[in-house]
Amino acid sequence: MSSSNDAINPVTVEPPDFAVGDVAAVVEEKFNLRGDYTQLVSERDQNFRLRTADGQEYVVKVTGLMEDRIATDFQIAALSHFEDNEFSYTPRVFRTVSGEKRSVITSDTGQEYSLRVVTWLDGRLLKDIELTISTANRFGRRLAELDLSLKNFDFDGDGEAGLWDMQEAQQLRSLLPHVDDEKVRKYVGYVLTRFDETVIKVLRTLPRQAIHNDANPENILMDADDDVSGFIDFGDALKAPRIIEVATAAAYLRAGGENPLKFIEAFVKGYHQRSPLSETELNLLFDLIRTRLAMTLIILYWRLTARDEDDPYRQKTLDNESNAFEFLVFLSDLGHDGFNRCINQAS
Repeated sequence: MSSSNDAINPVTVEPPDFAVGDVAAVVEEKFNLRGDYTQLVSERDQNFRLRTADGQEYVVKVTGLMEDRIATDFQIAALSHFEDNEFSYTPRVFRTVSGEKRSVITSDTGQEYSLRVVTWLDGRLLKDIELTISTANRFGRRLAELDLSLKNFDFDGDGEAGLWDMQEAQQLRSLLPHVDDEKVRKYVGYVLTRFDETVIKVLRTLPRQAIHNDANPENILMDADDDVSGFIDFGDALKAPRIIEVATAAAYLRAGGENPLKFIEAFVKGYHQRSPLSETELNLLFDLIRTRLAMTLIILYWRLTARDEDDPYRQKTLDNESNAFEFLVFLSDLGHDGFNRCINQAS
């Protein structure tokens, strides 16, 4: 079990900051790849998009110092598992010239950082298309297929998602003082109490498996027909009850209008059609979605003080989560029974 400090450290520490030329030199030496680099926004790593002269594209990832090696190995093993099982919707691990799945890059101070390369997946981000009920339903089915592929994934360790491990949501209570809006603090504090006193006890009775754990609209790729064509960014992958996967994804499918649950209903129906959820799992969904929203809000308020104003990841989070509290209030007003009636009708 991670302590609060253990979970916070990887995010408070500045991401790696290697010069592009230094990364390019090591990637050429270790992976025999060369080309044009574009830096990508990341919470705790340093990532680049690499395009070679022949048009092949890759993601080059320099892992932050505070990430436990087992977490990196978990991610690499999961991607290798997808490849071995011919699940075609995830990046492939690109090996070094000596056949390894990772390498290292050394800073001027002698610190070694994990360096790895995976294939780039083309597609539009889910966040950049107009979400429809049909798209949400297809997303649910495809996420169920990903989880089914991971069901027999065998790894000696649980992975580690730090702040984003919902099983350890109580660790975020230490960050509540950073929530300087009294109304927001009251709501998220109640959700954490509910999770501690009731939800976690039931959650621990469920089987655990590897899950993506961050199937948000910035990690889902769509094809020209608005069907899911890929899942990216397995940085938060870990072992947990699969209903956490469902709740995490659902927490981002917020709709306005007369039925704010319409996308969640369609998404859960799609997942349930492909991989049926038990009554116990469905009964947890309301609280787990609220828990994810509470986690998002606490981390957002904390990040306002922990990151500089010009930090790109901080700004991206502010833009993406502007309506998270509004949706949390809506769910809380609807209540557990009202939510379950909607979901049960849909599934």
